Amino acid sequence: MESDSGEGEERVPLRERAEWKDVTPVPQDDGPNPVVPIKYTEEFAEVMDYFRAVYLSDERSPRALSLTAEAIHFNAANYTVWHFRRLLLESLKVDLHSELEFVEGIASGNSKNYQIWHHRRWVAEKLGPEARNNELEFTKKILSIDAKHYHAWSHRQWVLQALGGWEDELNYCTELLETDIFNNSAWNQRYFVITRSPLLGGLKAMRESEVLYTVEAIMAYPENESSWRYLRGLYLGETTSWVNDPQVSSVCLKVLSSKNSYLFALSTLLDLICLGYQPNQDFRDAVAALKTSDLDKEDIDIARNICSILERVDPIRANYWIWRKSRLPQAV
Repeated sequence: MESDSGEGEERVPLRERAEWKDVTPVPQDDGPNPVVPIKYTEEFAEVMDYFRAVYLSDERSPRALSLTAEAIHFNAANYTVWHFRRLLLESLKVDLHSELEFVEGIASGNSKNYQIWHHRRWVAEKLGPEARNNELEFTKKILSIDAKHYHAWSHRQWVLQALGGWEDELNYCTELLETDIFNNSAWNQRYFVITRSPLLGGLKAMRESEVLYTVEAIMAYPENESSWRYLRGLYLGETTSWVNDPQVSSVCLKVLSSKNSYLFALSTLLDLICLGYQPNQDFRDAVAALKTSDLDKEDIDIARNICSILERVDPIRANYWIWRKSRLPQAV
């Protein structure tokens, strides 16, 4: 049976355990004159000395597996230990369901450690579709603590593609966005689902309903860049459709007319105009209403006016908007 982390009881040194009497530990060789020697704890150094011994002799035994658990508890980022552990799991034909529990315990304090996720994917891949629900729940648990956890999202996407589980994923994304509409990771996952799920028919099939969903999100929080980016992504590869869809220009006009959090509405309108959209008088009036005295009141070029307004209301990217204005054709 594997050793735990030693919590709740005093750890017995390996040299004092009867089952390790026959093993000669192999010390770390840093050379004769190490420049910056690392001062390891006595416990860590001992575990690694014994690990090197079993690793070099390629000992495939339950005690070796137990030793890797101890080594991982001391340093969960040691790739060689994880690699050897996988060899042992296969050789000893260990129940991999228990291995998922082991990984979850390690992940509780090291969830952003790449080696843990690499190992967990290996285990889930070995178990196949039967691991699907468990893995989806595991990532949900991590994401409930950190909704933008990169490794958890990456693992979740792999599970969906390799093991399935698409049925409720769009609803899960909706739940996350209801909790935090600014969660760009949830928007990214939503896009992943509508473009990759074999159950939804692809981007074109989902566009109408997703545009409606996104427009509502924009009207509720027009300052949220993620929803504007998502709206643009719904027309991937179909720029003409994006420019000509009245739903896109309409949401821009509504936000501009509200005179509230209109930065992304303005920048979207600018992009539309640069791609051939012809704004009507309502747009011209809405943009004119956003002018201030420091802007050129006589400038009839709406695109130039938009750049001037953005230069003022988006000072962090002021130089970018100045550059955009310089690239506009001169009004005749």
